[in-house]
Amino acid sequence: MRFSVNIPNFGDFADPSTVAEVAEAAEQAGWDGLFVWDHVVHDKRARQGRPFGDPWMLLTAAALATSTIRLGTLVTPVARRRPEQLARQVATLDNLSGGRVIFGAGLGGPIEDEYGSFGETTDPRVLAERLDEGLELLQGYWSGEPVSHDGQHYTVRDVTLLPATLQRPRPPVWIGGFWPNRPPMRRAARWDGAVPLFASAKHGHVPPVDEVRDLVAHLRRMRDGRQNTPFEIVLGGASPMDAARAHDVIGPLIDAGATWWDERQVQSSEDIDRLAPVLRRIEAGPPVF
Repeated sequence: MRFSVNIPNFGDFADPSTVAEVAEAAEQAGWDGLFVWDHVVHDKRARQGRPFGDPWMLLTAAALATSTIRLGTLVTPVARRRPEQLARQVATLDNLSGGRVIFGAGLGGPIEDEYGSFGETTDPRVLAERLDEGLELLQGYWSGEPVSHDGQHYTVRDVTLLPATLQRPRPPVWIGGFWPNRPPMRRAARWDGAVPLFASAKHGHVPPVDEVRDLVAHLRRMRDGRQNTPFEIVLGGASPMDAARAHDVIGPLIDAGATWWDERQVQSSEDIDRLAPVLRRIEAGPPVF
């Protein structure tokens, strides 16, 4: 089991120096990863007046302040970005960090705010098509080999992007989505990990164990024939700082198949984008199993 810290890219965490401080504290306290949200406006009404930072710039600051902790986004809306530019950002960070990037991807949301505000389509089916096609392009770009592509949403004519990612054949790709929706988890099964949110347990709330078991069983069926390749089940929430209570919360999830615990603030909390409470939880260290 590995343990990560999850922070938004707005509020106090819009400042790269603050994210560098968080990353350094997390590495020193024994956490295994730091993951940053990838939003432009998030919920426009709720976040009105808050500064936002570009997640790849924030993670660059984190990489320069650390040497071992894994770094990435949870999650990047691939359909909202140009795949070639995104490929460059991820490859640059992977090389800078010494191969520590984990790439989290999904549709992103809220769709009306994050896409509709900028004149982009808000049709989830179209966004899902762009996500899948974009992921395949990213994989090709990260290889450092020539890419030609004539797809439904993207066209590429004999392009080679260098340097390739330091990790070979590419950084791990984790896919986010809501369970029990099947399509996002089918997508996740084709890549390297699943980062589910649950209809019954929104961001920051611990998911029900029985639903986690159902999800893990579904993913194993989808991955039939690929059971020998690494695959991560990333769950998260706000865990107690008390070790015994943390065991009671996270232990059953490990038994159900979780491989990462992602420490999060409750999304509705006023602390979601404030440094002080997040830093207190980080400095207390991850649960010990």
